[in-house]
Amino acid sequence: MNLRQLPFSRRSIAIAVALVGTASLVIGANAALNKRALDAAKAVATEEADAATGKGARLALIIGNGQYPDANEPLVQPINDARALSGSLRSNGFDVDVVEDASKDDMTRAIARLTARVKPGSVVMLFFGGYGVQVGRESFMIPVDATIWNERDVRREGVSIESVLDVMKSQGARAKLVVVDASRRNPYERRFRSFSHGLAPINAPDNALVLTSATPGKVVEDSKGEHSVLVAELLKNLPTRGLGADAVFNKTRIAITRASEGEQVPSVSSSLLEDIRFAAADGG
Repeated sequence: MNLRQLPFSRRSIAIAVALVGTASLVIGANAALNKRALDAAKAVATEEADAATGKGARLALIIGNGQYPDANEPLVQPINDARALSGSLRSNGFDVDVVEDASKDDMTRAIARLTARVKPGSVVMLFFGGYGVQVGRESFMIPVDATIWNERDVRREGVSIESVLDVMKSQGARAKLVVVDASRRNPYERRFRSFSHGLAPINAPDNALVLTSATPGKVVEDSKGEHSVLVAELLKNLPTRGLGADAVFNKTRIAITRASEGEQVPSVSSSLLEDIRFAAADGG
């Protein structure tokens, strides 16, 4: 067939081609939009399903502080502890943010990052290893750049553990887990107290679990090992399948108390309303 004999002008053909191209673009755009809408719907459905089944993100902020200029020598264990604990938590499905030798700004930014990721249904864990000081029955994590000469300095330079718990709660975290390994004899309190007061009792808000390395008001000396006594025992128990977080913390407390013949008695405070598990296979 001779195309020149067909009653189509070049202009008509150009218009037809343009229309076909436009239709193809529209179809492609609609397909892309539909895919995005489907992906969004799946994400929403997953979040709703997780909320309905009690599942959600597993988040952890791990802070290990060792290089304190005011101390006679650096603390080695908090850094080792932070790294080992991070590895254990990651292997059990936690999204971990690790901060080492954190300044006040570093800690503030890390807490802000954690806060931004917490959603209703999240299981959130905070670990702090380093120096801690209590003021007015409130416990403060001490950054490495803190300048402390009195109680007012502690409030200004430190980071309140209770304030972090409050932020977790306000963001709708399903469960709050806290491990504080900071009941050390520190270089600050001797400047304004006759003896170290250790940490204050940390009140667990709704659905929270708190483990500290010593009972309130007590201090412990660092061991000679690679890890602190608290974290070394905790690392043994974390991967145990079938154990809830309550059981993991209490097993750690009992083992340390027995091994030290009562010289070191960790403290556990719980208001958990459900069974939270560390081991990934058990679904947290």
